[in-house]
Amino acid sequence: MNKKLAEALASIIPHKMTRNRWRGILRYGPIRALKLIRSLRKEKNTPVSYYLAVCAMAKNEGPYFPEWIEWHRKMGVDKFYIYDNESDDNTKQILEPYIASGLVDYTFWEGKKQQLPIYDHCFETHRLEARWIAVIDLDEFIVPLRDKSIPEFLKPLEQYPSVEINWLVYGSGGAKEKTEGSVMERFTKHSLPGHKLNRHVKSIVDPRRIFTFIGSHEAARINGKAVDSNGSRIRKGFRDREPQHDIIRINHYAIKSYEEFLGKRARGRSRVTSIRGLDYFDQYDLNDIEEESGIYRNL
Repeated sequence: MNKKLAEALASIIPHKMTRNRWRGILRYGPIRALKLIRSLRKEKNTPVSYYLAVCAMAKNEGPYFPEWIEWHRKMGVDKFYIYDNESDDNTKQILEPYIASGLVDYTFWEGKKQQLPIYDHCFETHRLEARWIAVIDLDEFIVPLRDKSIPEFLKPLEQYPSVEINWLVYGSGGAKEKTEGSVMERFTKHSLPGHKLNRHVKSIVDPRRIFTFIGSHEAARINGKAVDSNGSRIRKGFRDREPQHDIIRINHYAIKSYEEFLGKRARGRSRVTSIRGLDYFDQYDLNDIEEESGIYRNL
């Protein structure tokens, strides 16, 4: 269904959480949704190939891939579905060893404002392959704090179709230029946990129990209730909830150094054609707390 029509129809639903879910269902298409439900009933006994996969789109972020992939592989990710949105850097070359090993499924994808079409394609193509799929970006690192891995965190939550995990936004630490070293080593100062930007979430979903994504943060569920990182049923939109970071979080390195932010700005945005303003850097340059030394040592 046309996105504008879906938005118009969903707008008449008075309950905010219900309205948001139906935005995604209507965009997916009611007839298409019914066909998917029937298809999934027939495929309910099809075994999965991977317990945890990641779906991500990227453009000209080649140098960041090794650290991001190796971190998440160490944290228990079995498969990466990578959509390359017209990169003209060395992204494909850097990914070649991972593609050859079977760890990465690589798709070159053309066009602007392609985030939601990419997510649609990822789920239509791979929903039967993985028990869980996390939908994140290259500047986001899932960090379990209570458990030794992401699958260990997910095991008790298998009855739910979607788990929403809060951001923890990291600032530049005063860095003007890109320097040697990994992202997680270079940027160790982050925002106050209760900052409003940290209310944003990313979702790990059971691909057989969602239609697709509403936006970049939440999934349109086929059935069941979404939960937060504490396993509590979500009753408010993420913008209306206090952030939770005690069990698991997503380190969000939105800007890195000023030089890297300018590169991100030049790459454009995934859902709109407008360029980020320079004020975006100031908004996300939050360096309130120095990270505890060795916090990731035992992970």
